Amino acid sequence: MKSSNIQSYDELPLFLNAEQLSSVLGISRLAAYELMADKSFPSLRIGKRLLVQKEQFISWVHAHSGKE
Repeated sequence: MKSSNIQSYDELPLFLNAEQLSSVLGISRLAAYELMADKSFPSLRIGKRLLVQKEQFISWVHAHSGKE
């Protein structure tokens, strides 16, 4: 499992790429790309890059963890 140095949402960058997402969630980079390709995940494509906006990621985490 990957470990993250990020201790709070405030430390996240404005946009997360697959490498950062994998580190934050403790999943492989391949799993992060698969998650970002899922239509229910709030990612956006800029050229060939997949990114997720920090605020949308936080909302997604709360929606999928049962927290408001």
